[in-house]
Amino acid sequence: MKIQLRLFANIRKYHPTGNEEDEVEAQEGITIQQYARRLGIPDEYVKIIFVNGLKTDKEAILREGDRVGIFPPLAGG
Repeated sequence: MKIQLRLFANIRKYHPTGNEEDEVEAQEGITIQQYARRLGIPDEYVKIIFVNGLKTDKEAILREGDRVGIFPPLAGG
């Protein structure tokens, strides 16, 4: 199935197409955590997740056409 994946900040380098955002293939029924691990993103780098504009958690199951955004832990002053 295809999803729209966007990775932010220092995890952009893990995007399978090399872009910040692009359409990618994902296995039907896979969770966000499982998918992130397949991309090589360390678990501690997956902090904030949005699917179709709504905040969710790592156990959310991906579906055809989902728009997924993954943010690492954010710091600032």
